[in-house]
Amino acid sequence: MKTLLQKEFITQSVYHLHENTPRIKNCLDRLTEEQIWLKPNEHSNSIGNLILHLCGNITQYIISSLGNKPDYRERDLEFSTKGGYSKDELFQKLTDTVNEASIVMSNLSEQELLQILSVQGNNYSGVKNIIHVVEHYSYHTGQIAYWTKMLTDEDLGFYSGIDLNIRNK
Repeated sequence: MKTLLQKEFITQSVYHLHENTPRIKNCLDRLTEEQIWLKPNEHSNSIGNLILHLCGNITQYIISSLGNKPDYRERDLEFSTKGGYSKDELFQKLTDTVNEASIVMSNLSEQELLQILSVQGNNYSGVKNIIHVVEHYSYHTGQIAYWTKMLTDEDLGFYSGIDLNIRNK
């Protein structure tokens, strides 16, 4: 049986993954197929590369590690790919990956959350893996949003209709 704290941690972690997924879709919908593979410079990544990277990271840290599935990640390929996926294919791959990770996370026991696992040569608890994935997903969602704004010169409206100036009570 899950504790209240365990349930809350998993619920919030899953929520934040799913909160950012439509933001990425919003960006993809504003861009052409060519724009998703543009790189700002040689030391940066395209939006397509970032989505492939997010899928690889989520798969390695959650689906493989915590879901006890083989780790087939080819990280360098996530960054060297220059096309081959449409916007729709990338978004479907991302959605499928987030959904699978959400199922894995929702079914974890307290013991699995506390178990130390080796990921990328580092020893992390299940909790650390989840925190890493949520933070990493948010970080790259921000990069995708920034690059989309640079390409389109448009407000993405992530917080439209919400008063962000309300003070705490």
